[in-house]
Amino acid sequence: MNICRHFFLPLLVLTSALFSCGGKDNPVNTDTTPKAPTAITLSTSSISDPAAGGSHEVTITAPARPQIVIPSEAKGWLSMQDGTYKDYKITVTLKLSANDTYAIRSADVTVKATGAADVTLKVTQAGKEVITDPTLPNNAAIARTRELGLGWNMGNHFDAYANGVASETAWQGKSATEATFTGLKAKGFTSVRIPATWMGHIGEGPDYTLDEQWLDRIYEVVGFAENAGLNVILNTHHDEDHGENDGHHWQNLKGAVDNDAVNKQVKEEIAAVWRQIATKFKDKGNFLMFESFNELIYGNQWSSSSNTEKKCSVINQWNQVFVDAVRATGGNNATRWLGVPGYAASPNYLQYVTVPDDPAGKIMLAFHCYDPYDYTIGGKQLPDWGHTGKNFPRGEEDIKELFNRIYTDYVAKDIPIYMGEFGCSMRNKADAKAWAYYLYYLEYFVKCARTFGISGFLWDNGAEGYGQERHGYIDHGSGAFTAQGEAPVNAMIKAWNSTAASYTLQSVYDSAPVF
Repeated sequence: MNICRHFFLPLLVLTSALFSCGGKDNPVNTDTTPKAPTAITLSTSSISDPAAGGSHEVTITAPARPQIVIPSEAKGWLSMQDGTYKDYKITVTLKLSANDTYAIRSADVTVKATGAADVTLKVTQAGKEVITDPTLPNNAAIARTRELGLGWNMGNHFDAYANGVASETAWQGKSATEATFTGLKAKGFTSVRIPATWMGHIGEGPDYTLDEQWLDRIYEVVGFAENAGLNVILNTHHDEDHGENDGHHWQNLKGAVDNDAVNKQVKEEIAAVWRQIATKFKDKGNFLMFESFNELIYGNQWSSSSNTEKKCSVINQWNQVFVDAVRATGGNNATRWLGVPGYAASPNYLQYVTVPDDPAGKIMLAFHCYDPYDYTIGGKQLPDWGHTGKNFPRGEEDIKELFNRIYTDYVAKDIPIYMGEFGCSMRNKADAKAWAYYLYYLEYFVKCARTFGISGFLWDNGAEGYGQERHGYIDHGSGAFTAQGEAPVNAMIKAWNSTAASYTLQSVYDSAPVF
């Protein structure tokens, strides 16, 4: 058999066929340029976003480089990032910023190109969800809120210090008395937070023995509050290092985050200090609550812009050490409520807080709120606040959104939470406008907290007069009102306690001052 003949015949036929396809009578078309379109087409004819905004790529096919025209009324919230026009196509990115209003907004974006009719791209964006006053659930979080009610801080008192040693009279010169707390109770407050600084009263490690005289004095004052029928929160306060670098602030978060050995040492001191405090108070009833820390920050960084998870992880470790130390002392400490804050005690970092493991299941999260800073305690302290003023026209919305978020994330999920501090520096009563907005802010703020099931503790640092960081409402020695304290306290007590059907958050809003 002639193998060669049978093998090559098909190959020759195939080769002949291939060459004949590219011959003179059958030329190969090597032109891959797309044909110019006669109309504009879009990959989508409409964009729709939620209030949070978004980013969208749109591919446009057009006979010439297209022009995208955003109407002038939409340029504040709708923007475009250009692309490269090639082969009659271009992909652009349209970005919608967050919609801070409750209204739906829309725009018709016009796409133009020479040689084709205009095409419209419709853009719509939802407004913010309208926040309605919740029907508070029947859960442990709400029950605890009602137990604490509206509270008061004995601020800059036992948390005052000089030359690295805490002293009751270092910053005010007044000592607390029985009358302080009976007066407080008579005015409508149901709880008191007693911030206490322990630096200068802690011995050397490894025992870190607390000064007995200092501990006895705080024990005595807690007894004053108990006798008056008040709930009490006792914490460690101003023991945290805020970048002062004076060597006295032993709760050194920056050092602990940067150095495991420092973290180990601080945790040992936390355990020793809280073990002694808890042992001293182990037979006190459930009116007493312990709070681990005040406002822990990294150096002097009140806002964390980097390494946030690690910073907050160390705080979570410290909170767990606190809980373990207290529970281990037994007695009523086995079941009393315990409070734990997150980074800077700020609501902005609550998401990083891990609720400590607790056999009693009685942990409360804590946060502080002085919003907005430029109205309440900042250097500006602008003269008005809220929708009838000019400086913070969204003031009520901002507070309501914050409390609704806390309600949704915690209260509604039966995670107890409280506001360990809130407040606003005193305004001059002689200035009718400033005084009216000041009273309105406090009333609205407290009514909003009550509406969303969040107990709060008014910051009172004993500083009378008006201006920056002036929060004097109740005389720390006598329990009497300060010169300007009665009206703001009464406004807040009304906001918390009034159950009249006609007195709502909306009715407070509607009664805002007008000047």
